[in-house]
Amino acid sequence: MRMSTNRFRYAIFAGAFLAAGTASAQQSATQRLLILSKAERMLSIVDPATLKIIARVPAGPDPHEVVASADGTRAYISNYGGGAYNTLTIVDLVNRKSLGTVDLGALRGPHGLDFAGGKVWFTSEVAKVIGSYDPATSKVDLVIGTGQNGTHMVYAYPDLSRLVTTNVGSGTVSIISKRSGPRPDWDVITVQAGGRVEGMDVSPDGKQIWAANAQQGTITVIDVPSTSTKALDAGVTGANRLKFTPDGKLVLVSTLAGPNLTIIIPSEYASEPRRIPVGRGAAGIQIQPDGLRAYIACSPDDYVAVVDLKSFQVVGRIDAGKNPDGLAWAVTR
Repeated sequence: MRMSTNRFRYAIFAGAFLAAGTASAQQSATQRLLILSKAERMLSIVDPATLKIIARVPAGPDPHEVVASADGTRAYISNYGGGAYNTLTIVDLVNRKSLGTVDLGALRGPHGLDFAGGKVWFTSEVAKVIGSYDPATSKVDLVIGTGQNGTHMVYAYPDLSRLVTTNVGSGTVSIISKRSGPRPDWDVITVQAGGRVEGMDVSPDGKQIWAANAQQGTITVIDVPSTSTKALDAGVTGANRLKFTPDGKLVLVSTLAGPNLTIIIPSEYASEPRRIPVGRGAAGIQIQPDGLRAYIACSPDDYVAVVDLKSFQVVGRIDAGKNPDGLAWAVTR
């Protein structure tokens, strides 16, 4: 059947209009890199396109980690203090101002953060727990004990079927699975890792947990369904953070004990990892959603290195205050 000239022209116009609308919606999304300066107690809000700081907001005492809400309008910062503090600082990313703090009571030493299911997930080292804070009610609505020392980093599966944490003092990883039934409950499984296990991430398909052991310089790879483990000799003594790229093809590991960022290809365990000089040491890692760049907090050097993940070269740096550490990504539409 032939289309009339008018209908054909209308179809072209409508298609172009929809395409333009989609492009406009994509362009209207504002992306920001968030950088914590521990020494200056500040959060820098950075335009990743220009690497320029567009605002700085007070982050509270000893800010260690930061996470953004799903809509990119809020940032939540853990005030750690090695167990001395018990607050989360909230920042309005739209109006670029502090909204005060959340008092966590007895849940002292909050450190690791994640945002999933509309809630902020955090660890408490002193209480040896994972908790969740609900911004809608302004209350902590769940606390789950690990029974392990130094409950430090946390990852929440997007569907909240599992929570994962590293326990630095015990050298273990806790896998906390939601149990179905009339009354919601959680099962906690403890998996032995290595000395001072800290940096950790879950593969994009959710099937593996990679946890870096700072003491041995190894990585414990955990198969999630079976909880079986294998050790990968990564040569990263003093490992601090570990992150998968969004496509799962690379794993980045930072260390405060050496000058290099280590990059591992998971599909090639036997290959020698790539080492990229970034500074005198590094902590926080943040990878762009498109996987093209990584941002590495070079804490001893007081800058954040920008690494191109295609050329594996440092292509820039951001001076965002002394002793940078926690990093996050915010997308506001």
